[in-house]
Amino acid sequence: MTELTTRSVEHATFVVERVYPVSRERVYKAMSSKEQKAKWFGDPSTPPTQWDFDFREGGREYESSEFQGELHTFDAVYLDIVENERISWAYNLFVSGVKLSSSFTVVELTTVPEGTKLTFTETGAFFDGHEKPALREEGTGWILDALGESLT
Repeated sequence: MTELTTRSVEHATFVVERVYPVSRERVYKAMSSKEQKAKWFGDPSTPPTQWDFDFREGGREYESSEFQGELHTFDAVYLDIVENERISWAYNLFVSGVKLSSSFTVVELTTVPEGTKLTFTETGAFFDGHEKPALREEGTGWILDALGESLT
């Protein structure tokens, strides 16, 4: 007899904003340079087991690393890049080979009196209850805080 598996999809969109006291060019460089991104993306205490970073429209970013005893994999394709203004990508996120989600993300950089406002908008499909959108939004906040710390 075949075991039945309940499948589900939860759709969600969230927006996370941060203001950094540096120029748009500085924030963009931190996102578009592998050397700069290595300072804030992921867990610095656990280097990736694999990280391919081809930052261009149509380019792929593939990062796989151990976190809390499980293999986490980020597999993205850059769809739109406007230097110092906008980056968009689509990605799948896996934990130990289980696909958690498929998402579309747009990051916008605008100049404000305090420096640069980063607006991160993600629309995702979260599969089979493996992750809740609120947890992803919280994690995105932590990543953007790490980005901010790397800029100082």
